[in-house]
Amino acid sequence: MSNIQAAITGIAGYVPDYILTNAELETMVDTNDEWITSRTGIKERRILKGEGQGTSVLGTEAVKRLCEKKGMDPKEIDLLIVSTISPDMWFPTTANIIAANVGLGNTPSFDLAAACTGFIYGLETAVNYIKSGNYKKVVLVGADKMSSITNYKDRNSCILFGDAAAAILLEPTIEENGVIDTVIHSDGSGKDMIYMKGGGSAYPPTHETIDAGMHYFYQDGKAVFKVAVTNMADIAVKVMERNNLSGDDVAFLVPHQANKRIIEAVAKRMGVGMDKVTLNIERYGNTTAATIPLCLWEWEDKFKKGDNIILAAFGGGFTWGASYLKWAY
Repeated sequence: MSNIQAAITGIAGYVPDYILTNAELETMVDTNDEWITSRTGIKERRILKGEGQGTSVLGTEAVKRLCEKKGMDPKEIDLLIVSTISPDMWFPTTANIIAANVGLGNTPSFDLAAACTGFIYGLETAVNYIKSGNYKKVVLVGADKMSSITNYKDRNSCILFGDAAAAILLEPTIEENGVIDTVIHSDGSGKDMIYMKGGGSAYPPTHETIDAGMHYFYQDGKAVFKVAVTNMADIAVKVMERNNLSGDDVAFLVPHQANKRIIEAVAKRMGVGMDKVTLNIERYGNTTAATIPLCLWEWEDKFKKGDNIILAAFGGGFTWGASYLKWAY
């Protein structure tokens, strides 16, 4: 089985209709468009509205669109993995809910949580299921409804996040194209810099935890920025060096969309011009596990078979990772 590669053979994305602009945020907290744009590159973000509308709504639509696009019966899917840190509920998993929504039957499904690096962790997981020879069609979804855990009274964090989902189909190939290499790391010492403290077994929901705002996303922005730039750039360069790639060899860098300044710093370190960088942070903000597949979806028609593409991300945990793939179609 060693000659089996896993290749991305299809992709579809979904963003909600509601657009939360910087102008609207100006009416909610002490901020303004110039301040947000200069620090993050974000102009607007999409928000999923409605009671009982969770991350599964986003992921379900992405998977349905993927199946329609590929002319594929959902029952052909051998495994569904959902990378998310904003599940509908603790259990059943969001993957289970999406599987039921799209009619996967008894297909195995599970959630994976690695924050903003979730898609790359999920990709490494999915690739190895394919390489085992036991799975022919694996769907990986990156989806988050970050608006559900965002404190819209915190001017530093509420400007960052949006809601979205994207789904990719991975299939085996014996061609040279596909997912060539992935490196993932984590460092638990970052647990106090990015977290949501309430809601788990250590601090289950109480009136006190809710009143203290413990069920919202929190990060130490300045500290995280420095670590994110260093680790995201280092791991992207590491993947390039492991595969004898220079900046000129890279057709596209698909980075996690956390902050435009971080992306620019990573591209510079890699020796990749910004003309090769996929950017949609201006329109969608940080959609966490969805940012990388959302970029792949939007740039799909610009990729050519055999293009060298680097994916790179950094997230809470800390987690960080990078993948090298040769586009397969």
